[in-house]
Amino acid sequence: MADEITTGLVAETAEFSDAAWSDVLSAVDRTYTELVGYQERLERQNAELEKMRSFLASILASVSDVLVVVSRHGDIEKVSQSVATMTGRDRATLAGQTVVGLFAQADRAALIEGMQRAAVNRAPETIEIALNAKDGTSPLELSISPRLDERGRVSGHVLTGRPLGELRQAYADLAHSHDELKAAQTLLVRNEKLASLGRLLAGVAHELNNPISFVYANVHALERYAAKLENYFDKVQAGAPRADLVKLREELRLDREIGNMREAVAGARDGAERVRDIVEDLRRLSSEGTGEVIAFDLVETASVAASWVLRGTKRDVQVTFSGESNLIVEGRPGHIQQVVMNLVQNALDALETEEQGHIELSAARAGGFAVLSVADNGPGVPEPLRQSIFDPFFTTKAVGKGTGLGLSISHKIAQEHGGDLRLCPEQDGTCFQIALPLPKDPA
Repeated sequence: MADEITTGLVAETAEFSDAAWSDVLSAVDRTYTELVGYQERLERQNAELEKMRSFLASILASVSDVLVVVSRHGDIEKVSQSVATMTGRDRATLAGQTVVGLFAQADRAALIEGMQRAAVNRAPETIEIALNAKDGTSPLELSISPRLDERGRVSGHVLTGRPLGELRQAYADLAHSHDELKAAQTLLVRNEKLASLGRLLAGVAHELNNPISFVYANVHALERYAAKLENYFDKVQAGAPRADLVKLREELRLDREIGNMREAVAGARDGAERVRDIVEDLRRLSSEGTGEVIAFDLVETASVAASWVLRGTKRDVQVTFSGESNLIVEGRPGHIQQVVMNLVQNALDALETEEQGHIELSAARAGGFAVLSVADNGPGVPEPLRQSIFDPFFTTKAVGKGTGLGLSISHKIAQEHGGDLRLCPEQDGTCFQIALPLPKDPA
């Protein structure tokens, strides 16, 4: 009986021992597999960390601006190669030193205050400070930014700076470029004014030519009549007989020439008056361009401006006026005349290929504004171009026939007067409207 019990215990022990060893071996395998996985992940993370360290090291070595990483206690952790180059000190020797030692004694208090403000405000601070360089001091524009840890607490600062000499040179270059741009804009605006002046002078030359030629021809006739009268009065003064005087008067046809002389004098006077009116218009045009703000009649100003443009063209274009007979506004009449002249000239250019061109100027009151419309029956403005019509240098004309500044300058003039220049809603032909505010006081 005892032998049987012993035999059973041995068998059970053997079975338990085999199961336990199997569990132990399985646990060892799992642990080894996990260790291998941890080792692989650790190697990948170390590789990524090394790659990041190399990346940061390359940045610190290649950045040209001053870059200093500072601990929360004000000690240097990392510096860029540019700092070592400027100070003449090795990067390794700079690590662990106090950051204020990099800068001039007089600026250290400002640096400490700047780092304190950046830490309190959690925002960058910018100061001007002098770096202790190997050949003296180098002024910097230094930006101080706080470094935050994963809990959002300030763990240090990052100082970045650029030498002010480079910044000031960049600002000087920018200012020089800006001055050149302004000079170019002034030149282009002057060219546009000269183009308008050229159109005006063409009209002036055409208008003055006719009355001056008329006066010139009448003066020649008066000289001929005067010569005949001098001949007759010389005979009278010499005491010629009456019969001889009567015969001479008939030969010289003095009765008819005296009537012609009156007509020549009247014609010369009419021509001189036309010249006087033209000069008066020119005088008013020049005086109203001085920039003085006065009250003026928009309808009359537009009429004068349109007539001057039309005088300089040889095309047969019908021009009509409609709407209000007068609209009193305040502003610079000479400038508004320039706007109207540009609009009418553009209308004439648009009608270049039209057989029966028609331009209509209409004046109206609308919502406290005096509105002058200049419309033509030309081809109109295509929809893709309507958004760019007032852009500087935008033009649909051929090269050499426009600067692209006329509408841009006109739009600016209208805005300076408190109004607006706009393209009318889509319709047949082209229509521009200039709106100027009516005076608050009707008087």
